[in-house]
Amino acid sequence: MTTVFTLSQLGWSAFFQQQLSLEECTVQVPARIVAQHRSCIDVLSEQGPKRLMYGLDIPASACALTIGDWLLLNPDGSFCRMLERRSCFSRKAAGTKVAEQLIAANVDTVFVVTALNHDFSLNRIERYLALIREAGADAVAVLTKADLCDDPAAYQCQVQALDPLLVVETVNGLDTASVSALQPWCRAGSTVALLGSSGVGKSTLINTLTGQTAQLTAEARVADDKGRHTTTSRTLHLMDGGGILLDTPGMRELQLADCETGVQETFADITELVKRCRYSDCQHQSEPGCAVIEALQAEQIDGRRLANYLSLMREQTHNTASLAEKRARDRSKSRYYRSVQTAARLRKKGR
Repeated sequence: MTTVFTLSQLGWSAFFQQQLSLEECTVQVPARIVAQHRSCIDVLSEQGPKRLMYGLDIPASACALTIGDWLLLNPDGSFCRMLERRSCFSRKAAGTKVAEQLIAANVDTVFVVTALNHDFSLNRIERYLALIREAGADAVAVLTKADLCDDPAAYQCQVQALDPLLVVETVNGLDTASVSALQPWCRAGSTVALLGSSGVGKSTLINTLTGQTAQLTAEARVADDKGRHTTTSRTLHLMDGGGILLDTPGMRELQLADCETGVQETFADITELVKRCRYSDCQHQSEPGCAVIEALQAEQIDGRRLANYLSLMREQTHNTASLAEKRARDRSKSRYYRSVQTAARLRKKGR
C-alpha cells in the first residue's frame, strides 16, 4: 500500500504557497523531488510518488533540478515549472571540469557529519561551514563514532573553537538515546541535510533517525579506519518525528565557487582583521601594516586557520572566475546559434 503524505509533511510552507497564482492553486499539483538519478527524478505529492524522465516528462529547456526542489506538475503529471528555492547548495564539479554541480535545495539545517577517528579534519569542517553559510542554512556539527573514541570531549572543544555560536553534538550513531540530541532540528516540516565525506557514519545515522534500515551500511576498512562509500544517489527520508532527512553521497572533493560571503562568515575573526589592514589589496603575507600577520605573530589567531582561510579564498575566487568565463562563452554560443537559425528562417521565407 502506498503511503500518502500531506504537503506540510513534505516541507511545504508559505514561502512556496505565495509563489502560486490562483489558477495554479486549482490546476497544478505541487510535488517535491525526493530522489535524483542520472536519467530521471522521483517526486512525492499528495497524490503519491511519481517518476519523471528527462527529455520525456521534463523538457530539455527546463532549468537544472536537484533534490529538495519543489515543482508544479500539470494534471497529466508532466513538468510545469520549478518554484523559487529557499536555499540552494552547489559546488564546482569534481576534477578539472568547469561546471557547477547542484547538491540540494530548500534545506533548513545541515548536519556536518565528521567521524572521531583519523579522518577528523578541522579544515574540512570549515569548508562545509562556508558552503552552508553561503546557502543561508543553519549548521550543526555532528561528531560521530564517539563510542570508538578515547576522548570525544577534546575533539568537541576543537570544533567549538571554530565558532562559539556553532552547535556541536557528539553522538554514537548506533545509539538511539545518543542521537536523540539531534531531534530539535528534525521537527515536522523541517528539512535536514547530511553532509560529510565517505565513511563518517551518515547512513548509520540516517537509519537511527528514521528508525529503519533503508540505507545500506558497510564496515570501515580495517587498514585505515575509513568507511566505504555506501550512498550512491541523493535521497530524501521521511522521519517518524515528521522531519525530512536528505542524504548525499560522500564527497571526497568539495570545491567552492561563488562562496566569498560563506568563507568570510566562517572566518569572521579573520575577516574583521582584514578590514584593518593598511592596504585594501593586502595578501596577508609580508605587507607592512597587515593586521592579520600582526595578530598571527601575537598568537591571537591560529596559523592553521589562517592558512585554510587564504586557501579557500583563493580557491573560490579561481573557481568563480572559471565558471563566469564558461557562462560567458555559453551565452556567446547561444547568441550565435540563434543568429544562424534566424538567418536560415529569413532565407527560407525569401525563396
